[in-house]
Amino acid sequence: MLILTCPSQLQRLEEALRRSLPATLPVLGAVMTVARGNPATHEVLVDSWPHFGVVLTRLRPEEHRDPGDFYTNQLTVYYRDEGAWRALLGGTEAVGWTRAFQMQGMQDGMYEAVREAADAKGLRLETYRYQALLSPQPPRPCVQVPPGLRLAPVSPSHIPLLNATWDFGGNARSRRFLLGLVRALPSTCLLGPHGRPVSWSLLDPLGCLSHGYTLPAWRGQGLSGVTLGALGRELHARGFPIYCGVLPHNTPSQRAVRAVGFLPQPGTFYTLVVTPQ
Repeated sequence: MLILTCPSQLQRLEEALRRSLPATLPVLGAVMTVARGNPATHEVLVDSWPHFGVVLTRLRPEEHRDPGDFYTNQLTVYYRDEGAWRALLGGTEAVGWTRAFQMQGMQDGMYEAVREAADAKGLRLETYRYQALLSPQPPRPCVQVPPGLRLAPVSPSHIPLLNATWDFGGNARSRRFLLGLVRALPSTCLLGPHGRPVSWSLLDPLGCLSHGYTLPAWRGQGLSGVTLGALGRELHARGFPIYCGVLPHNTPSQRAVRAVGFLPQPGTFYTLVVTPQ
């Protein structure tokens, strides 16, 4: 595998990935994040250049500190050649199987190959199937910022609240991951009268709008659209695709993002979490 670091190479790869949207969404977002300062300390690998069969993004190896931390150890993949993708999984060290990780992609063959490899190695695989939604323009909130609330970036002091309300959070690793997102990447929230967030949205290392949440007492007022709109405008200004992943059965979230302009995309947005048994 070759590691791409030259800005012109990353730009050329970005252009190629854009031509294959929406299947390339998570990989494109990760590549663009790397090319624009690399705040999440990831790296971009290809099997060959300039004619590639597989693109893989991953956390830089020197950034691994906790072998059980699948939150921070994120990978994305897009392949043109499924045989090359399977060969990469089985015959290279591009994917570190001795550490817990999560891998994201939008191709069924990605899931099938990882499932087979994890089974062969006796590793545990948890599969989450999301609906990818893309907003062609910055999201259009249905309401203005209500009186008594104000927009602001999420602060590190807000992390205990975010961690406690996240379905996949509530532990030290998730807390550390959320803190890293807030310190490195754009975020936005609506602060209540006492300075406590009532609704928020973050950006992850894949350029994906994530961790959106509104406190129960504040729901039904269109507040999520306000935070998505603010963060979406920033992404649009930087040239990023504006996308998110929502579980198909999460009807309230599906309704909320579609109301501000997000359109469902074909295919499945996979998140695969691989951990030792």
